[in-house]
Amino acid sequence: MSPSSTPSPLSYKDAGVDIDAGDALVERIKPLARRTLREGVLSGLGGFGALFEVPRRYREPVLVSGTDGVGTKLKLAFEWAMHDGVGIDLVAMSVNDVLVQGAEPLFFLDYFACGRLDVDTAATVVGGIARGCELAGCALIGGETAEMPGMYPPGEYDLAGFCVGAVEKSALLTGRDVAAGDVVLGLASSGVHSNGFSLLRKCIERAAGQLPATLDGQPFRQAVMAPTRIYVKPVLAALAAPGGIKALAHITGGGLLENIPRVLPAGLAAHLRAGSWPRSELFTWLQATAGIDDHEMNRTFNNGIGMVVVVAPAQAAACAQALRAAGEQVFEIGHIAARGDGAAVQVA
Repeated sequence: MSPSSTPSPLSYKDAGVDIDAGDALVERIKPLARRTLREGVLSGLGGFGALFEVPRRYREPVLVSGTDGVGTKLKLAFEWAMHDGVGIDLVAMSVNDVLVQGAEPLFFLDYFACGRLDVDTAATVVGGIARGCELAGCALIGGETAEMPGMYPPGEYDLAGFCVGAVEKSALLTGRDVAAGDVVLGLASSGVHSNGFSLLRKCIERAAGQLPATLDGQPFRQAVMAPTRIYVKPVLAALAAPGGIKALAHITGGGLLENIPRVLPAGLAAHLRAGSWPRSELFTWLQATAGIDDHEMNRTFNNGIGMVVVVAPAQAAACAQALRAAGEQVFEIGHIAARGDGAAVQVA
């Protein structure tokens, strides 16, 4: 091959990976991460690994970990260019799961993957992640941004999140103490949260051209994309009060029917009272558009209840009041009873 025919050099940028854009994103992220700093952080963004020291106030700490994504809610974020809330969703899905064990979320890491890095979009998403960490009281101490040409269509990305929390071994919530007669409280959701979006998107397709302008006092798209509620600070405050809370259930995929049994001892069932909490216009529209019955709604969506609290009867009123004082909408939605031959969750 003659010198004149020698191919020109190929750079990483020629291959579709822009290192400068990645560096620019890191600089945009750093001040967002700094706002989430808390006790225990030894090192954050920039190293090969982030360092965190378990706070010394824990005598017998048990570490609780959780990981999750945002699911097909991202498809609407791409289509509608609504990227600011999905970062909160990402944090919420993990920290609310960690909370169910009675644990305080300590730190969070994120994974953002795309075909071509759009710094503005990525910074918006990570801004939501930082905001979610602030709401949960945990530190955003690291993560990974992966630019992989050809792996994702233009304008699309994927998200994953990872959370580690801690709880005193003696305070770990397992549901083992739940008993017949205990009260079931429900904490209101902020909407669909981040589950059931495959069906929700089918509903939008079915109702194309006839979508409602507003739902629950919000423009349709804002109602659909409302970020998942983060229950960490109110619930931790209620757990710090004397006795009462025996179990928590985060209502995610599988709805009320599939998630509550995960924290019930064998032989017990949750009896929920239909109509004991408000039904939003959003869920009414979803059920009517999908044409499904109440049972299918309760095993697909949270249906207005994002977190379930099982509490001893003597402490139920005080627990509900503490949660309301912390800003939660709380409803007494049922009780625990012997299961017998019935389902683990019965709604009537």
